[in-house]
Amino acid sequence: MKNRFNTYDIVCMVAELQRLVGMRVNQVYDIDNRSYVIRLQRSEEKSVLLLESGNRFHTTQFEWPKNVAPSGFTMKLRKHLKNKRLEKLNQLGVDRIVDLQFGSGEAAYHVILELYDRGNIVLTDCEWTILNVLRPHVEGDKIRFAVKEKYPLDRAKTSYAAPTADALKEILGKSKPGDNLKKILNPNLEYGASVIDHVLLENGLSGNMKISTDPNKGFQIEQHLDKLVTALKQAEMLIENGKNQVAKGYIIQKKEDRPNPDGSGPTFLLTNQEFHPILYRQNKDQPHAEFDTFDRAVDEFYSALEGQKIDLKTVHVEREAMKKLQNVRKDHEKRITELERVQLEDRKAAEMISRNESLVEQARLAIQTAIANQMSWDDIQLLVKTAQENNDPVASSIKQLKLKTNHITLLLSDPYNYDDEADDDDDDDEENDNEEGKLKPMMIDIDLSLTAFANARRYYDQKRNAAKKQQKTVESADKALKSAERKTKQTLKEAHTISNITKARKNYWFEKFFWFISSDNYLVIGGRDQQQNELLVKRYMRPSDVYVHAEVTGASSIVVKCPAGPPPPRTLSEAGQAAVAYSVAWEAKVLTRAWWVYGHQVSKSAPTGEYLTTGSFMIRGRKNYLVPEHLQFGFSFMFRLEDSCIEKHRDERRCAALDDVSEVTSVQDTEDEQEIVVSDDGEDEPQETDQDTKQKSPLDTISEETVNMKIQETSDNDQQEHESEETTQSEKQELETQEKDVSESDSDSSEDGVLDTHIKVDHGTGQVFIESKTRTISEVSDRSDDKPLVFPALPKKGSAQRQKQNKNAKEEKKPEKSTIKRGQKSKLKKMKKYKDQDEEDKAFMMEMLQSDKPAKESKKALKQASKPKSKAQAKQQKIPQPAPLILEAESDGEDPEPEPETEQPGADADTEMLCQLTGSPHADDELLFAVPVVAPYSSLHNYKYKVKLTPGTNKRGKAAKTALQVFLRDKAGTARERDLLKAVKEENTARNFPGKVKLSAPQLHKKKK
Repeated sequence: MKNRFNTYDIVCMVAELQRLVGMRVNQVYDIDNRSYVIRLQRSEEKSVLLLESGNRFHTTQFEWPKNVAPSGFTMKLRKHLKNKRLEKLNQLGVDRIVDLQFGSGEAAYHVILELYDRGNIVLTDCEWTILNVLRPHVEGDKIRFAVKEKYPLDRAKTSYAAPTADALKEILGKSKPGDNLKKILNPNLEYGASVIDHVLLENGLSGNMKISTDPNKGFQIEQHLDKLVTALKQAEMLIENGKNQVAKGYIIQKKEDRPNPDGSGPTFLLTNQEFHPILYRQNKDQPHAEFDTFDRAVDEFYSALEGQKIDLKTVHVEREAMKKLQNVRKDHEKRITELERVQLEDRKAAEMISRNESLVEQARLAIQTAIANQMSWDDIQLLVKTAQENNDPVASSIKQLKLKTNHITLLLSDPYNYDDEADDDDDDDEENDNEEGKLKPMMIDIDLSLTAFANARRYYDQKRNAAKKQQKTVESADKALKSAERKTKQTLKEAHTISNITKARKNYWFEKFFWFISSDNYLVIGGRDQQQNELLVKRYMRPSDVYVHAEVTGASSIVVKCPAGPPPPRTLSEAGQAAVAYSVAWEAKVLTRAWWVYGHQVSKSAPTGEYLTTGSFMIRGRKNYLVPEHLQFGFSFMFRLEDSCIEKHRDERRCAALDDVSEVTSVQDTEDEQEIVVSDDGEDEPQETDQDTKQKSPLDTISEETVNMKIQETSDNDQQEHESEETTQSEKQELETQEKDVSESDSDSSEDGVLDTHIKVDHGTGQVFIESKTRTISEVSDRSDDKPLVFPALPKKGSAQRQKQNKNAKEEKKPEKSTIKRGQKSKLKKMKKYKDQDEEDKAFMMEMLQSDKPAKESKKALKQASKPKSKAQAKQQKIPQPAPLILEAESDGEDPEPEPETEQPGADADTEMLCQLTGSPHADDELLFAVPVVAPYSSLHNYKYKVKLTPGTNKRGKAAKTALQVFLRDKAGTARERDLLKAVKEENTARNFPGKVKLSAPQLHKKKK
């Protein structure tokens, strides 16, 4: 198969790509360490130029996969070529070297592409001084391809002129005996093997002709020299024409026989073999495809290579399946033939014993007598040998003694000269005898314990048993062959289906990372290593996205893509689980917490005098901690829907309202602005600046106060006020008692601002009871309204009797409701609550409680009221307060985070892309391919196929195979789904597993068996 350009290809491609001259470089990418893509643009016209060192250069219409991070060579090309105009594109001399000049004058840069040997790409300045080289090396003793060296332009040949007759005589005269014409001419001419073959055939010669002196055979110099000169002149004209006109393109193909899945007969697969700018004479009889331009043909040839590999692999599988079927047929035929041979041998042996009955009996009795006389086996052997030397006819017939098995071997021949057809009813078997009708001499084993007649009968019995076995084999062969043919057809059909699925498979951009789709249809992606962490934050994370990290060594950087507003708590919790799972915590089976910040808080700018390594970032502002979750992941498959089926699944993962606030509670760090370095090893290093020291307030000396809060949602503000009015005096006393108890029990548990948080969840009611010091307890909720959250007091756990008393007291107080005016009762409540506070504390608490007031105002008023008025007030916000709907960045000099949008994520590109995938396909859905997904188990609750993954000892590959077998044996699965699961590449199945795992699924052991 042709895989690189020859000289004529370069000439034609340079002529065709002159249309790119004048276009500017938009960007440079690298596909791999040898292939680079240059995007060119001129007003509305765009083009993509692909360069592969040593092989090819052409424009492409296909989307080639680019490297995750650009290489150093790519960055160098970007630095010098970006926004430069392509001024020239030409071939250096007649060598396979192409020069692309970008820019003009002193700002010119040259990209030199070498298409011979191992190839190379060299970047030089206007004076041909090498600035960068893809493959530094040394040619000979003087030519060095290295930075700051001059590129050697003088080594390129300058002419395609055909050699004269005298020069050809000299070239042919140096040839060795037996060399063919093509082998002699190729090293001495610059036309290329294909062009030389073409012109030789056009002039009645052949490249395979050998130099010979025989006038009737081979190439005679005197006789054929004129034809050779004419042919080479034609080659020179061909190349000159290629410089001045745009050539057509041709792809030469080859027929590959392949069996048809339906068994109707063989079919053909056309595979691309070569690409040429003209249809050469030697390729006219081969199948080929024609294109308008050579550039288009080359692009099609290389872009189809991957699909062609898939087709060839399918053909190989089909051939193996047919080979197995042929082997089954051959095996049955061989067994039947062997049984027929055994029957024939046994029949002949029985007949031979019958015809030599007296001789067999004498030999048997002689050996038995010797044994009866207690002669040793050696003596018996010596006795037989002596008798044979004396020409004893009985002893001469004995060829071997098998006394261990009580047998002897006799050489018997037919004593009769006629064909005894009457002795057996099987006349057809007599055809195996010799032409004279006599049985051939043969070696026959005789059992010493049986008479001659009994031995003959034994062979006849063996023959009848073999005949019965043959009959059974023939009868079973039909069933076995039909079963093998059915399996073969199934294998051929599956191979054909998998081939089509693999071709339709589209790799999404996020599959190179750790990824999953949350329960609320948010895309969550994480880096696999330092480089991917760096790429994830710098290229893919937007300021509105959420960055999640775990407080553990080796944690992955997780980004939650937020198309419209912050994600709901459930998504944050799942992202936190992923951050912990993709760290050393999985292998160590350790539960730890994760935290999250907004994308604008993540920066690559280090403090003065410090340096951030690859994969490390600076976190500015406060962190929001998530409740630790169990290490429970799940493995499943998502299916790509056909476009007509997307609407049926559009809302299956929509962001649900926060009905149960016990799902996630985030603890928010409200200290002054922190600068935290997050490195790829997961360690967070808070760094306190001088500005932080200056901002410390005298409030730090005030004793810390704890407030118990209950998160509760109400329907409207009037209902909240009404419930507040009905609070009885006994409930107020109970609140004060709880505050006092909690303050006394926790007074010594927190020092120097260390986070001390206790979270209690009542799983029966879904209520969350939180006790916290020096921190704000926030519930981040994606709510559909702007009503604030209410935090009434909760009774202490276990005080059921006290609650009952409070309830009775409340019922008794109800009749007194009419005696106290509404305003007076609220005023009395406030007076009772703050009776022990001095003026400074009251002023401080009033300032803090202003966040409840803007609930009835506009969003703009709420934002302005919640913004701290001074640095001192920012310090004062350490006291717990009712949480707003979104955590605000309360750092000096930064604006608070804007209030979240209440609507669901908009229909941007990523959201639409996620809608194409479903984990719970319907029976009538049209599915294109399957994508393996590893995600927190809670996000897979409605997926059709799923198994639970927990830290264990099973290797990832083995666990993935087991899970796949469980899915394939699921009775609820359709045939199409099973085909899609089988088509998934084995190396992609377990790629996102967090480590060694333990599988959990209903009746897993039965399915394994």
